[in-house]
Amino acid sequence: MYQSGEPPGKAAERAAGLRRRPVRPIWQGLETTMTVRDTITEKLTAAFAPTALEVIDESHHHQGHGGWREGGETHFRVKLVSAAFAGKSRVERHRMVSQTLDAELKGRVHALAMETKAPGE
Repeated sequence: MYQSGEPPGKAAERAAGLRRRPVRPIWQGLETTMTVRDTITEKLTAAFAPTALEVIDESHHHQGHGGWREGGETHFRVKLVSAAFAGKSRVERHRMVSQTLDAELKGRVHALAMETKAPGE
């Protein structure tokens, strides 16, 4: 039953009426959506290599107020310590963070409170 070009065992499978399914990675076809909090964390980590970073979703404190949406992820507090802030004023630091998170601030994020420090502050 072995035919030229057919791997051993294939003929037996064919004779038994078995079909092989193509193998695919386990993650293929699975949808993974990052939360806004995850996106903020990822972007700030990449931009500032922080020694400390906390991204806190405070949306539940603002339910019913302006900018709040069902599902939250609209109001955040960021606590960020990075050497990139050394010698910078508070306004400069906040501008740096705002530029990094420009897409999020133009999108779903309504409010962002920031606590930005250089190491040792």
